Amino acid sequence: MASEIKKILIIRFSSIGDIVLTTPAIRAAKTQLKDVEVHFATKEQYRIIVENNPYIDKVHYYNENLGQLIKSLKQENFDFVIDLHKNLRTKIIKTQLGKKSSSFQKLNIQKWLYVNFKVNKLPNVHIVDRYLDALKPLGVKNDGLGLDYFIPEKDEVEVSWLPETHREKYFVFAIGGQHATKKLPLKRMIELCDRINKPVILLGGKEDEKTGEEIANFFDRSKENKYYKKGLEELKKKAVIFNGCGKFNLNQSASIVRNADAVFTHDSGLMHIASAFKKRIFSIWGSTSPFFGMYPYKTQFSIFENNKIKCRPCSKIGFKKCPKGHFKCMNDVVFDFWLP
Repeated sequence: MASEIKKILIIRFSSIGDIVLTTPAIRAAKTQLKDVEVHFATKEQYRIIVENNPYIDKVHYYNENLGQLIKSLKQENFDFVIDLHKNLRTKIIKTQLGKKSSSFQKLNIQKWLYVNFKVNKLPNVHIVDRYLDALKPLGVKNDGLGLDYFIPEKDEVEVSWLPETHREKYFVFAIGGQHATKKLPLKRMIELCDRINKPVILLGGKEDEKTGEEIANFFDRSKENKYYKKGLEELKKKAVIFNGCGKFNLNQSASIVRNADAVFTHDSGLMHIASAFKKRIFSIWGSTSPFFGMYPYKTQFSIFENNKIKCRPCSKIGFKKCPKGHFKCMNDVVFDFWLP
């Protein structure tokens, strides 16, 4: 069958981390299928992640007009469709295209059991390997090379762009997260930076800029510190913080991650980008769980999570606020690590 496949479509609409996690499947298909043309469909807002991938021949962007997307996909006459999103939209696409297809195991029932009854029937299989299982009908196998992330030359961050304090050695703390219950509260972020006690670059989007500024202000010796009134008097305040949140696009943030000594991160897209660069990762988990199969892939990592409470995980994606009101998964998580 594989010899008959000359053009395939891989679908993953969102989000940052999930798309990065599809890169081993993209690469394996392109390198293992003879003379194959690999197309990828995703949302326009994630163009920056896929447009520089040399293993993708053509990208089709979804702009909330499913009919228009299907019309353009029909013109390609694919031999096979690989669905790595598996929702109603992708089902409609596959039906309309009328081509042979496969999809990955989403494990929604197992996730529901774990979230609602704390019954863990999830297989000990990373989602990357579940994605690659969808390519088995084509004879494609995992090449074991891990994740990819490609940065164009124009987005490489020069050392001179960074403060002098961060030009020789620094650590990254990716403070963002898609949902509030996947992120440390501000006080705990400050405690973690103090615990790192070395030059730290905070990374995140525009939505994280204010939080980053508050963290940086705490460690700014020239400013009066309101946090002494919030029970943080015991902190050493020796860390040197550069707030990069909102100052860099995703590729530039990836460039900073690639040159970091190590990366501290929530369950977020930058965690998976750090995995692509084989960085040492300290991964912080709140309302979600590594058992869902989306922990750092093919790199050295440590997990920070509170396993002493019975309400975790409370969601497979996260909430705006803790359903119980105490947020002990993040408020009581212990930071146990050593840095050279």
